[in-house]
Amino acid sequence: MGRGTVRGERTRRPAGRGEPPDQASDLGWDDSLYEEAPGGDTAGGDADSRGRTTRSRQRAGVRPRRRRRRILRWTASILAFLIIGTAGAGYLYYRHLNGNLDTGKLNLGEHKVPEPTPNAAGQRPLNILLIGSDSRNTKENLKLGGHKASVGSAPLADVQMLLHLSADRSNMSVVSMPRDTLTRLPKCTDPKTGKVYAATFSRQMVNSSLARGGAGCTVATWEQMTGIHIDHYMMVDFSGVVSMADAIGGVPVCVDANVYSRNTSGEGSGLKLKKGTTSVKGEQALQWLRTRHGFEDGSDIARAKAQHMYMSSMVRELRENATFSHPGKLRTLAEKATDALGVDDGLDTVKKLYDLSNELKRPAPKRITMTTMPFVYEGARVAPKAKDADALWRLLRDDIALDGKDKDAKKKPKDETSDDPAAADDKIAVQVRNGTRTATTPAAPGRAAQVAQALTADGFTQAVPDQAQSLVEDKTVVRYPSPDLEGDAQAVAKSLGIPLSSVEESTEVSGVTLIVGADWKTGTAYPKSTDDENENEDAGKALDKEQTQNGADDSKCMKVEPGYTW
Repeated sequence: MGRGTVRGERTRRPAGRGEPPDQASDLGWDDSLYEEAPGGDTAGGDADSRGRTTRSRQRAGVRPRRRRRRILRWTASILAFLIIGTAGAGYLYYRHLNGNLDTGKLNLGEHKVPEPTPNAAGQRPLNILLIGSDSRNTKENLKLGGHKASVGSAPLADVQMLLHLSADRSNMSVVSMPRDTLTRLPKCTDPKTGKVYAATFSRQMVNSSLARGGAGCTVATWEQMTGIHIDHYMMVDFSGVVSMADAIGGVPVCVDANVYSRNTSGEGSGLKLKKGTTSVKGEQALQWLRTRHGFEDGSDIARAKAQHMYMSSMVRELRENATFSHPGKLRTLAEKATDALGVDDGLDTVKKLYDLSNELKRPAPKRITMTTMPFVYEGARVAPKAKDADALWRLLRDDIALDGKDKDAKKKPKDETSDDPAAADDKIAVQVRNGTRTATTPAAPGRAAQVAQALTADGFTQAVPDQAQSLVEDKTVVRYPSPDLEGDAQAVAKSLGIPLSSVEESTEVSGVTLIVGADWKTGTAYPKSTDDENENEDAGKALDKEQTQNGADDSKCMKVEPGYTW
């Protein structure tokens, strides 16, 4: 219907006689388009029993349908605009949040610990290193604490916590390492400058690892010390803690007396609290997390304990108050967190961080255990306590909960002979590696060569020692990369008396690989293994109850150091 016809229709005589079509009325259409012409006839055709001409009937049917189509087109266009506009804004905000993240290489060392073998359900544990930087290289950080003399110097990793999430996501363990722990630092290469930091022969404070190229060197140091594969790191500085603490909201903490963390020399965080429970956030939360002067014996050990108390309380608050169900609070937290966090390049998007957070919130607070690495004092510094620290790292490597509630689920697997036939002994290529090093003791020298010679004497003439840097492996293990080599791997184990439960598939090796563990430091005959469950119990006893907290326990208060009360 042309434009002229429509205009002509609108010049017809005023309404008053006849009825518009029902369909037109239902649509709220203009009645005047369907009025009768003089004399009961309508212009342009024969009239029906209601006085409407054929032409009018055509208009009555066609015009409303066209009008309806026009309405639908406009509605669809508006909806499309809104959807595209909203999606576009959401995408731009998503990109903005991603752009906030400061990412870096996960491991700057030469040697990486292989990923743990999946459980029967195909699940792997997650290990995340949490790092608190003491950087004073911004006005905000300098204002929040520290000496001006530190400006311009490389930051130190003054807070280091390993967060271990079990493979089945039923429990979580958090282990702090004191910043002044003495250890040998691995070779690291700064990814930005290319500068190579040589491995140290003398022991250095573990917090100095951050100054050797970044967080990736701290990760490499932890893997070298513990033999634990680390999946991710997250790092935050002073101002980042304040902004995130504000976004999270108040977190209740408790002291057993009035406390003021400041001495006559000006040392201390400045924290000032009354006896009892106080909800802290922002700068006050940072002061709590940094307080050393004023808590217990004034050491880093006491500070780690206070940090565990804050983290446990924060988890309870987030769960009880459903902070993340409020869109405004969630958006604020996302903005602050992405701006404050430094993460490895495996967490380079908000989606990856969100997915990780969903994993981390699965354990109930009562299955979260926080502790500090067993240590001994060496002057003003500390060192890992040989037997107990090794036992703790082994618990995490074996994915054993620190609360001792899942030991029954970690039964030693039975020895089962593979259906895969083994090749002739002299046709099996075997690489032998030295894994006798522990977190506190050096590797037994020459173990790879000694065991390779023993294999050669037994007919495995293709056995060769690997001269690479020694590994950390509690128990001797034989690994193979694919099912077609399982029989070969078991043949190697049988020849040395290694239990078949220590033969496992792993994509981290390219062929049959025997790793001589810390349980076999001498001799060529594999020693009889001890019972796993007894070892787990002994390891559990190694935890210092004074330094261990349960995530659901809200009854503890920090003891105030004498001389810091008011």
